[in-house]
Amino acid sequence: MVLEATMIVVDNSESSRNGDYVPSRWEAQCDAANLVFHSKSQANPESSVGLMSMGGSGPEVLTTLTTNPGKILDGLHRTRVKGDSHFYTGIMIASLALKHRQNKSQRQRVIVFVCSPIEDSKDKLVKLAKRMKKNNTSIDLVAFGDLTDENLEKLRAFNEVVKGGDGSHLEIVPPGPNLLSDSIVASPILAGEGGGAGAGGAGAEGGAAGGGGGGGENFEFGVDPSLDPELALVLRMSMEEERERQARDDRQKAEADGKTALESVPEESKEGGESSKTDVQVDGNGEPVGSASQQTGLETEVRREEDKKNEQEDKDRMDTQ
Repeated sequence: MVLEATMIVVDNSESSRNGDYVPSRWEAQCDAANLVFHSKSQANPESSVGLMSMGGSGPEVLTTLTTNPGKILDGLHRTRVKGDSHFYTGIMIASLALKHRQNKSQRQRVIVFVCSPIEDSKDKLVKLAKRMKKNNTSIDLVAFGDLTDENLEKLRAFNEVVKGGDGSHLEIVPPGPNLLSDSIVASPILAGEGGGAGAGGAGAEGGAAGGGGGGGENFEFGVDPSLDPELALVLRMSMEEERERQARDDRQKAEADGKTALESVPEESKEGGESSKTDVQVDGNGEPVGSASQQTGLETEVRREEDKKNEQEDKDRMDTQ
């Protein structure tokens, strides 16, 4: 995959407060910038992305080239909407930041979001485009919001001149129900050179299905982690908690069943072994030894012997008298 160093330039001028894009122009840019970062990182882990703003009193570098998504989010959260945009100066500073990249083998690319009027003249922008092309810096433009004929004419003139071998694209996104990030996914900016038509069709289908660029049916929980990593993380954590809860309930149920249904324990003899069966002895008449009938017979014999003994004692006593 292409190894790139990309600077994302967001438009934080007063025009970005407008709500004609869901949820607002500024929030739409934040989502799109996060999408661009994850797309570049997944395409090549060694690619780096920086962030800067071009509104307010002047352009400001919010995050230098990095591979840490947290720094991009921090830069977006620290940005305040104010002032007018500075298109020409913003691109110049972005080009200077790319010039000082650590990995010189990375291709240079600037992605600019424009949603406010451009004060710079057309001729000045054409000269800037020639300079960027000479420096082998690709400039991708995302025009949305203030889509006046004057703005579009300047941007088209700039794009026609800056086009080079690496490709510089102009994406015009009119207001609509779809997210700004969905339109960028469907554009050649992220689809790569020559991927405009095919990617556009896929992106349109994904937007109609409610997902960015693919509908989400091929991803876990139906959410593309590159488009909304926070939502994907929350869903994954929720699923893990549900699994742990179900496992805990199963253990408690098993323990409750074990207490109510006691297992039968075999009796053991004094020696510690299992109790042996009692051997039943049978006499000659087939009666078990120790039975009730045998006990009765024995008692009768004992009485007879005692009677004989008493009779003999009586005879002996009479003889002595």
